[in-house]
Amino acid sequence: MDFDVPVPSPGEGEVLLAVKACGLNQVDLLTRDGQTPKEVPLPHISGTEVAGDIVALGAGVSDWRVGERVVVDPIIACRHCASCIQGRTNMCLQSRVFGVQTQGGYAEYVAAPARQLLALPANLDYMSAAAMAVTGPTAWHMLRTRANLVIGEDVLVVAAGSGIGVLGMQIAAAAGARVIATAGSEDKMRRALDMGAALAVNHSDPSWPEKVRSFTGGRGVDVVFEHVGQATWAGSLRALARGGRLVTCGGHSGFTVDMNLWHLFVKEHTIIGSFAGTRQDFLDVMHLAEQGTLRQVVQEVFSLGDVSRAQQLLSERKVFGKLMLDPTLQ
Repeated sequence: MDFDVPVPSPGEGEVLLAVKACGLNQVDLLTRDGQTPKEVPLPHISGTEVAGDIVALGAGVSDWRVGERVVVDPIIACRHCASCIQGRTNMCLQSRVFGVQTQGGYAEYVAAPARQLLALPANLDYMSAAAMAVTGPTAWHMLRTRANLVIGEDVLVVAAGSGIGVLGMQIAAAAGARVIATAGSEDKMRRALDMGAALAVNHSDPSWPEKVRSFTGGRGVDVVFEHVGQATWAGSLRALARGGRLVTCGGHSGFTVDMNLWHLFVKEHTIIGSFAGTRQDFLDVMHLAEQGTLRQVVQEVFSLGDVSRAQQLLSERKVFGKLMLDPTLQ
């Protein structure tokens, strides 16, 4: 079901975009269900991953022209605090997430800060860019910045069939790591193997951590790429080698988890939090997309009228890769 709202007017420093592609994300479900850390004012339009055409310029915008094809960097930072000056824009205390603390791309038109835009290269289409605007920088920041992944390591990508998992596998492989994947169905396991995973296990099977340890000669993995939370947390820790690192960016299955501190210090595990990505992470990922090094898997594209059905598929975990919206579809 869709509904009509007035076309927004771009404010100072903003542009008006005609949305050509918008990705669905777990944060959309959290926002819908009132589970975000800060309350989102209503009425609200979700949609954090947006690409489209500039159709109008707000006051003070001189670096862009009407008709340019762009993608939106969704982490809106102040650009002048200590974290921003250090390049850690994702740690800005004044930051907002486009489509969460602002109106988003589940619409034909959306206003966006001009400084958040990146011009699309000629060989990168709207869907490809939007499909990794959040998941790409987040996965890159987790593995390359926070976990400091190095060549030759074993990386366990939990829920590898998710949008972030698909890119996590590619980033780990590009860094020279051996990828081990978990998934929730035989089909997703097969697809993870087709994408280059050395092993795929079903995380619905309670013995999956032991299968991972057996595959690694009883040692376990060097890095766990975790974003599911409560449902997979204990297994992720069991699969982690002594001295290993677990990096996490989410917990949509539950944010409260148990940990045995004895195991933590005796095994010298490192638990690493990771939030979104920096501006540089965003630029790096889009450059890799332009080169063809990173490619998101788009399972299906929906019209705005089918948002509810798309979100239902996402909540039921019946997705490999990304679900996308195209507001031009009827």
